[in-house]
Amino acid sequence: MSMYCNQCEQTAKGIACTTHGVCGKDPEVSALQDLLVHAVMGLSLYAVEGRKKGITDPEVDRFTVKAIFTTLTNVDFDPARFQNYINEAVAMRDKLKERVGVSFDHNSANFQPASDVAGLTEQGKQVSLDSDKETDADIQSMQQILLYGVKGVAAYADHAAILNQTDEKVYAFIQEAMAALTRNDLEANDWLGLILKCGEMNFRAMELLDAGNTGTYGHPTPTAVPLGHKKGKAIVVSGHDLKDLEELLKQTEGKGIYVYTHGEMLPTHGYPELKKYSHFYGHYGTAWQNQQKEFANFPGAILMTTNCIQKPQESYADNIFTTGLVGWPGVHHVDGHDYGPVIEKALAMPGFPSDEDNGTVNVGFARNAVIGVAPKVIEAVKGGAIKHFFLVGGCDGAKPGRNYYADLVEQAPKDTVILTLACGKFRFFDKDLGDIGGIPRLLDVGQCNDAYSAIQIALALANAFDCDVNELPLTLILSWYEQKAVAILLTLLHLGIKNIFIGPSLPAFITPNVLNVLVENYNLRPISTPEKDLEMILG
Repeated sequence: MSMYCNQCEQTAKGIACTTHGVCGKDPEVSALQDLLVHAVMGLSLYAVEGRKKGITDPEVDRFTVKAIFTTLTNVDFDPARFQNYINEAVAMRDKLKERVGVSFDHNSANFQPASDVAGLTEQGKQVSLDSDKETDADIQSMQQILLYGVKGVAAYADHAAILNQTDEKVYAFIQEAMAALTRNDLEANDWLGLILKCGEMNFRAMELLDAGNTGTYGHPTPTAVPLGHKKGKAIVVSGHDLKDLEELLKQTEGKGIYVYTHGEMLPTHGYPELKKYSHFYGHYGTAWQNQQKEFANFPGAILMTTNCIQKPQESYADNIFTTGLVGWPGVHHVDGHDYGPVIEKALAMPGFPSDEDNGTVNVGFARNAVIGVAPKVIEAVKGGAIKHFFLVGGCDGAKPGRNYYADLVEQAPKDTVILTLACGKFRFFDKDLGDIGGIPRLLDVGQCNDAYSAIQIALALANAFDCDVNELPLTLILSWYEQKAVAILLTLLHLGIKNIFIGPSLPAFITPNVLNVLVENYNLRPISTPEKDLEMILG
């Protein structure tokens, strides 16, 4: 069975995965994901039409973002779960169709799902965007940019909704965009408008998530996080979701279990309402793509939240649990924040035999912390102590070429400051870069989910210097892997931020003509070498 998936940076040969996904996705799951996207397009046609008549359904809105989020890279690989999502999407579509009282000709608005996974897989192979051989390549490229951007927006909207932060405008746009993908009468400027609107709505979704995180857990504060471990039973949590972590900390309190973070969960140590738990100890391992090696050596239970899972190795397959939208066939899944099975597994495992001190890393330099010392930063810039800021952030991955980011950080002059966020920082997160007048040269803003915080820092600096963001001594150097990164890039373009460097390779779904538009309008450029790029930036 073949497949065609080009939505992530590691796609085979820089074109597409056609036999098996580099992420671990097989052709069956790929087809089921395409069919779910197709089903959501049909559901969205009726949701958009319903809004015109004053008909909205919060259940449909929440399901829409969950369904789309499950198709994002490294979230769900379980065919049985996709069968349920597809059936649920069609049931909601038909119910909403009856309420709205209209019908559409598009297949997504009318198809009926097959009765088994094999039949659904065959249906899915017929409906991916890439199965359309008649659409102009540049139009199809813009459709994919929109779809993959919407997947990122859906992820952030789902994270925010878990913390009771929602906005009808975000749901309305997601459904508007998904409905637009059924049309063949839109021109390039129409698609470009939707793409930039996607960036605008992603900014709002990230704002909601920031409000949820900081409103629930407090604003992050600078915090030293141990990289070693304590003697005793252990659970490690990977992914992004703060609510999952909080519930686990509550349920493990007083049970003699230390809780560690992995990957993008590292910045959670900076939140006051999370770090108050004495058994929330330190960080284990590095970025998501190293989990198979790192989890094999972890002597406790493993909990995967959101989008970071890889195929579990046999050595720890019985010790790993998924929760929320994450799924892998045969892996224990926890519903409703009932972490009893995870705790039981941790208590049954040996844990760490002794304490180990591997030093610390600093987190917690989100917008409140950095803006709080803005006068000191501004004085350092005006006095010449700080010459330039680099935001070096984004996704990490296994594909060669990502050493660029660590090399650039290490080669950046000592009168520059590095802001970083997301798991790309694991290339250099433990480097001691020193400080400038007491201001650390390496400031960890947080997860990829905290891109809003980084943007607010840039806007605050621009306001302080009474200039445009593009006039600041600031350069964004981004690494991308999956669809959240696409959404963040679209947000930056929506805000008019220019001269962004991106790598380690350009998206396979962007055609040369579409790339030229981005270069001409935003001076978006691919990374080259640290030496050449630093020379170009610093003159």
